[in-house]
Amino acid sequence: MTVRIEPGLHQSKQAHAPLRRALRRARTRQRRGLMWALQRLNLTVGGLLIGTLLLTALFAPLLAVAPPDAIAPASRFQPPGLAHPFGTDGLGRDLFSRVVYGARTALQMAVPAVMIGSFSGIILGLLAGYYCGPLDQILSRIMDAWLALPGLLLAIVFVALLGPSLQTTVIALGLVGIPGYYRMVRNGTLSTREMLYVEAARTMGLGDGRILLRHILPNLTSPLVVLITLRLGTVILAGGALSFIGLGAQPPTPEWGALLASGRDSMDRAWWVAFFPGMAITASVMGFNLLGDGLRDLLAPEMAQDHRTHAGADEDECGS
Repeated sequence: MTVRIEPGLHQSKQAHAPLRRALRRARTRQRRGLMWALQRLNLTVGGLLIGTLLLTALFAPLLAVAPPDAIAPASRFQPPGLAHPFGTDGLGRDLFSRVVYGARTALQMAVPAVMIGSFSGIILGLLAGYYCGPLDQILSRIMDAWLALPGLLLAIVFVALLGPSLQTTVIALGLVGIPGYYRMVRNGTLSTREMLYVEAARTMGLGDGRILLRHILPNLTSPLVVLITLRLGTVILAGGALSFIGLGAQPPTPEWGALLASGRDSMDRAWWVAFFPGMAITASVMGFNLLGDGLRDLLAPEMAQDHRTHAGADEDECGS
């Protein structure tokens, strides 16, 4: 018995084949897009948090509902409401406005401090890793001693010597951050200085400065971007800690750590005075940490493995 296939049915299957292939490709793209988003969730969330911080600092005068230093004794410890979204503090100042302007203070402290630490650490690390010898030994011993002490304790000592202010906080936190950049750049320079393209540059007669800036430093860009991003969050947290104990930005400057300290004694009757500045610090530090983790996965995924593999083995010796 012969089974006959209707021509129309066969032609219908052939006609729908391209559509089925297109649907399969679309599903594959959707799955890949979802996996990409999930794998870079840290980068996305961190970018949103830091973007919010930057916009808040930039448009603080437009967002503030009142001058941040306007005192209103009749409105002391008002709870959050329409007139005062975050409530008021013990002097009747609008807390929302002070938190918004505190974003500016946080960036005015973090960005210059990171610039001081990164610039100094990069220069010293390049010189020590490239030239080695006595220079490397002296700088490495100094940095080892520097790292042996808690960074916040060193910052407290610096601020105590120079006097508490926003400017001295920036200098202190910048100096404390130098060893971290130094170690990363030095170790990266040590592993790069013997590469063939660096040897070729020397053979061509290029100067040391040009080799360092055009051939070695660009190879360290990705890990440096990650470190700088993470360091920004660390500086905001450390700066808030210094202000909390009275060694950072001084009144009436709106600073999150100082705002947190002002609400310490009124938590039982005015929880919002300490809650909202604390949340601002938490969101900012979390944002920079998530952004740094996302950038590390995107730009330098080998950093995490290298850190685990070479933990405790940072002291690469210079070759002859």
